[in-house]
Amino acid sequence: MQRYAMNVFLVCFAAGCLTVAQAQTESGRKLTSSRPPAYPALARGMNLEGSVKLRVTVSPNGAAKASEVLGGNAVFSKAAQDAVANWKWAPAPQETQVVVNLSFHP
Repeated sequence: MQRYAMNVFLVCFAAGCLTVAQAQTESGRKLTSSRPPAYPALARGMNLEGSVKLRVTVSPNGAAKASEVLGGNAVFSKAAQDAVANWKWAPAPQETQVVVNLSFHP
């Protein structure tokens, strides 16, 4: 049986901050490389704020293999998935799943 601990941390970039809730295995798999999501032009024009919750399947080499939207504002879903597709996690012996919450602010 695989056990998980939940770590929640805030990642800040010049464009703003995002909250990342990452389920880590006991081996300590961590996010090693991330870039902020692009703020969608449609949302900028409407001055929208919102968040998206994703479940990301991470391959043993640390690359994002797939992502699934679990909830949040649909206007931001594609931008969130595109950003997470390029993130990297620490290598692990097996595929894992992490939950990521990205907050968007104009």
